[in-house]
Amino acid sequence: MDIEQEIRQLRQELEAANYEYYMLDAPTMSDYDFDHKLRRLEELEATHPELITPDSPTQRVGGAAAKGFEEMTHLVPLESLQDVFSFDELREFDQRVRESVEDLAYDVEPKVDGLSVALEYENGLFVRGGTRGDGRIGEDVTQNLRTIRTIPLRIPKALPRLIVRGEVYMPKAVFHKLNEERELRGQSLFANPRNAAAGALRQLDPKIVAERHLDIQVFNIQYAEGKTFQTHLETLEYLESQHFRVIPHTSCATIDSCTREIQAIGDGREQFDFDIDGAVVKVNSLADREVLGSTAKFPRWAAAYKYPPEQKPSKVVDIVVQVGRTGVLTPKAVVDPVRLAGTTVTNATLHNQDFIAEKDVRIGDTVLVQKAGEIIPEIVSVLREKRPEGTMPYQFPDHCPVCGAPVVRDEDGAAIRCTGAECPAQLLRHLVHFASRDAMDIEGLGPAVVENLVGAELVRTPGDLYSLQAVDVAKLDRMGKKSAKNLLDAIERSKEKDLSCLLTAFGIRQVGQKAAQVLARQFGSMDALAAATVEELSAVSDIGAITAESITAWFADPQSRHLIEVLRAAGVNMESRVAPVGDQLAGLTFVLTGELSGFTRKGAGERIQALGGKVSGSVSAKTSYVIAGEAAGSKLRKAQELNIPILDESGFVALLEQGVPAKSDNS
Repeated sequence: MDIEQEIRQLRQELEAANYEYYMLDAPTMSDYDFDHKLRRLEELEATHPELITPDSPTQRVGGAAAKGFEEMTHLVPLESLQDVFSFDELREFDQRVRESVEDLAYDVEPKVDGLSVALEYENGLFVRGGTRGDGRIGEDVTQNLRTIRTIPLRIPKALPRLIVRGEVYMPKAVFHKLNEERELRGQSLFANPRNAAAGALRQLDPKIVAERHLDIQVFNIQYAEGKTFQTHLETLEYLESQHFRVIPHTSCATIDSCTREIQAIGDGREQFDFDIDGAVVKVNSLADREVLGSTAKFPRWAAAYKYPPEQKPSKVVDIVVQVGRTGVLTPKAVVDPVRLAGTTVTNATLHNQDFIAEKDVRIGDTVLVQKAGEIIPEIVSVLREKRPEGTMPYQFPDHCPVCGAPVVRDEDGAAIRCTGAECPAQLLRHLVHFASRDAMDIEGLGPAVVENLVGAELVRTPGDLYSLQAVDVAKLDRMGKKSAKNLLDAIERSKEKDLSCLLTAFGIRQVGQKAAQVLARQFGSMDALAAATVEELSAVSDIGAITAESITAWFADPQSRHLIEVLRAAGVNMESRVAPVGDQLAGLTFVLTGELSGFTRKGAGERIQALGGKVSGSVSAKTSYVIAGEAAGSKLRKAQELNIPILDESGFVALLEQGVPAKSDNS
């Protein structure tokens, strides 16, 4: 078999397996065989790039990052739909339609809460895809759409040109998993799947899009050259035969049967793997659609029914507080069971302490409950007239309900956090942060491995990392002896990290990487820092009164002291490796730009900080010097505009060695 023939055969086998897995949910090829064949195809295409085609399965992982999105003009406009908010309005829509056409039949579909896109095919090959935009002009996101595995890159029965419309979304399970991972990394959470999908589809790097596992429901043919259809249902059947994932749909002969189907969709919305924000009613006959036409904004042959937020009364049985992975205490109300949006609700979020105080929610109250965004049950209001006598305002706990450590309120918000260094509720987050690059930099200890270790009960605090045994780690999912050895070697190397890395790893409130470096240099050892008073800490440059109080409170907590002793016993370094060589740069702020031949950006910053100076990421009137290397850009120009002294690399070296800057050149 020659190379070209082998590549063609691999592509056919992989596409068939992809269709079975993602569309039919009936895979016949094992994951191992799929990965092996894909790797072989990647190798062949790497050595024969002239044989790479746009529909190759290897192209689904995404190419190089784009610098921006080009405009894409839609051949057929992607119209929006007229919203109706009651069944009476839906019947009015039906009456308007029947004034123009008779013998109607409808199609009813769930309305996916996602992003509308158009997919264009030429001779069966996917060539272009874009967002809706204003309906006529959108953004070309072809490379990002290629990463969605339910979009066929080639369809079986090629037409000269085919344009279909669909809704891109993030499946609920993917959304929840993504938010869990973001929470572990201390990143902000996405509010809902639609926002997450929108953010993913507009990423300039397709590789990031591929990691978000987006999906699509196709619901319309915009244009089909060389093929005619009589009804909408025919178009959906055709799309299904061409391996598209087609929106669930039901035929209805009357508007009353449409309302029953809309109610059924609403009641069963939990069965969908996507969020819905309504249901769509469409005239089935394509000829009737031509007769009805469109207004300046909407087609006259379709309407989008929007579900009203359903509210029902229930009694607050209890108020409980949960501790999230980032230590935030979140209250929720336990309520008498009530049916909302197709599910039985027994809990409702109370958001935070301020929310409880504002609405004055008390145990024993009767409250109105609804599903916010059709997802999260929440309390809308308290029915004060039904409040029983003797109820008391709710008092938020001042200690963590999980570990007993004191709680503190964020200065910039309503969040209240547990301060426990060994709080079990925060273990996953603590471990991920502890092992991160700016902290102990333990290679291979990412969120997935951390979850494995915690799930196997091998680690209960960060200190347990240093007593792991290779034989236990090797038994974990996807580890094995070699991976276990590599991980334990990385953990062992982390023992030699500078004190500043360990302080960063602790995650003390207000103490980030820079503050940790300042503290390590100033006090030299863990013991000296632990013994420092608020006054002594506040006297250190860059350490304010709030940070000083946070540090002393952390060291005073028994959990913190226990963690330090466990790490000390394991041989983790507790001393500063960076000697405080002087303070001749104290009070000076530096900005680094361009490439230095003798320093990395991080290394140059550490040298400046070791001499008492500060490093900033932007140039301002407060900047003392700009260190400009090769290919310096906008920061250099800004320094010249502000007349900030500029040092080249030789001047920087002289500054470090002699404490006297070389002559500045601002020309």
